[in-house]
Amino acid sequence: MQLRRMLILLVAGISAASLSVAGCTNQQGNVQADAQTPATTTQFQETPKADVPYVPTSQEVVNAMLQLAQVSKNDVVYDLGSGDGRIPITAAQKYGVRRAVGVEINPELVQESKANAQKAGVSDRVTFQQQDLFQTQFDDATVVTLYLLPDVNLRLRPKLLQELKPGTRIVSHAFDMGEWKPQKTVQVQGSTLYLWVVPEQVPNNLLQ
Repeated sequence: MQLRRMLILLVAGISAASLSVAGCTNQQGNVQADAQTPATTTQFQETPKADVPYVPTSQEVVNAMLQLAQVSKNDVVYDLGSGDGRIPITAAQKYGVRRAVGVEINPELVQESKANAQKAGVSDRVTFQQQDLFQTQFDDATVVTLYLLPDVNLRLRPKLLQELKPGTRIVSHAFDMGEWKPQKTVQVQGSTLYLWVVPEQVPNNLLQ
């Protein structure tokens, strides 16, 4: 009887050991399978971040900016940070410019601008680019308009002076360009508008 009990215990021990080994093997197999299965990564498309919040410019200020630049039908106007497109559209519609370009990083505002140009009937002379203004080529401009921020103006100043032709007029709503003194300033609706003209010889301190 005692011998039989010992045999039963021996068989049970062997079975338990086999199950334990089998369990370890299955776990190793699962780990290997997981390692061979490629991880699924979810990619999110980031909305471009604007350096400047969108604040619409009143139509009276828009007109004053274009008048300050003495915009005419021979001009090519670039508006950097063009929002809903009102400056390029007004430049084409009211002042008859040869071409106007709005540069805006927000894709929704670009679509709104295109729709506004279509409604105004100036889509043949007005275009809008969804782009970072620091990556934009605007060396064909004769007039550049801005409504940015002081630090952005200062960062942009070397690019403007290096890429724009002498004689190009630059008008900024509300903010100046540090050491680069404007040729003229005007007050409209409590805001200051600044006018600069790109010189033939640019002082080195303005390129920094």
